[in-house]
Amino acid sequence: MAPTILPVQTASDFPAQTTVVVIGGGIVGLTTALVLAERGVAVVLLEKGRVAGEQSSRNLGWIRKMGRSAPDVPMAQAADRLWAQMPERVGMDVGYRQAGIMYLARTEAEMEMHRQWMKTVEGLQLDSQMLSAREIDDRVPGGKGTWAGGIYTASDGRAEPTLAPSAIARAAIAKGAVIVENCAVRTLVRSAGRVTGVVTERGEIRCDQVVLAGALWSRKFLANLGVSLPTLPLVCSVIRTAPMEGPTEIAVGGPDFSFRKRLDGGYTITQRGALGAPLMLDHLLIGLRYLHMLRGQRQLLRISLGSDFMKDISLPRRWGPESRSPFERVRVMDPPANPDINAEAMRNLTGAWPLFGDAVIEEVWAGMMDITPDSLPVIGPVAGIPGLTLATGFSGHGFGTGPAAGQLAADLVTASSTPLLDPTPYRLERFS
Repeated sequence: MAPTILPVQTASDFPAQTTVVVIGGGIVGLTTALVLAERGVAVVLLEKGRVAGEQSSRNLGWIRKMGRSAPDVPMAQAADRLWAQMPERVGMDVGYRQAGIMYLARTEAEMEMHRQWMKTVEGLQLDSQMLSAREIDDRVPGGKGTWAGGIYTASDGRAEPTLAPSAIARAAIAKGAVIVENCAVRTLVRSAGRVTGVVTERGEIRCDQVVLAGALWSRKFLANLGVSLPTLPLVCSVIRTAPMEGPTEIAVGGPDFSFRKRLDGGYTITQRGALGAPLMLDHLLIGLRYLHMLRGQRQLLRISLGSDFMKDISLPRRWGPESRSPFERVRVMDPPANPDINAEAMRNLTGAWPLFGDAVIEEVWAGMMDITPDSLPVIGPVAGIPGLTLATGFSGHGFGTGPAAGQLAADLVTASSTPLLDPTPYRLERFS
């Protein structure tokens, strides 16, 4: 139920002391470690399971500015520049192609949503443009769908989630970072309130700074420290086809399907209008914060109550440094793909582009995303815990902006006078 990831030869143990500890081996944590290593800062990255084992390898690989809220566009623009440099930086092709992304609209109401978004990002130097139905047919031939129009951003692109995080990890190791898999961090060590180290399942590491890039696990880690981070889970089911001839190099998102070309010649396909929403205890605790999202996107959510709830409540919500943490009990979050949602994706896609009716499905999987109430990540310090910086809550957008997010986190922990971009929109305090 998981895609095959480019393997990484990681360390078997960690040093007793370092300058920065990064918690979490997804693309954001890995990029943070790479930037720090490039700057000569001693860094140890600790991953409870395996590098990129969760959402960083399970996402769609889209790298987009289109559709992002205006405060998040500068991050996406910075990520574009960093993605373009990535092959040379890590020494391999990570599948980055600036081939464009297109969203389709069936109705005039959907077109108006795209127009309203265009107004919110005026002045941000984006190349997004509205398309007519004929222009869609010209760019993506062979379609049978009836479209009111669409929106297209030629400078958006894609990369391969099963290659890029591993390549970044390898480059970080080559430049001096220590990465240890199957090593969960249980809690922080503090002296006079300030972070002085972390306690892992294998012992303690002394350090000056900690970056928490734990994705959907960050909420549990912080709650154990008395810090509230509002995130709730959503599950995206994904299909991978065998290599095939396709209509375009452009990644296309319809109202109820999406597809994008892969480096291996196949396609990554989803039902873009459906996400799994397994109910957890946190829905009772913080669900009211998401009412505005539920009103606007209820039709997207396939809400369920079942084994996920029981598994969640079986995990401890408080633990000490000597206790087995939730991160040791669940090394890799591996939700099952929803066969009904995937069947809808193929049915909807073949109705719009019939050639996908000949696609051979080689693999399916699902990934669990950590969603904040405003769909923006949290990148910045934690008030009251000097030495702890967050880089988490990416709400399904972390792969595309990962290189910029990791660099911003590295800038913050090293107190750079010229950070990559203004971190103000990402402060944790906005939720209080």
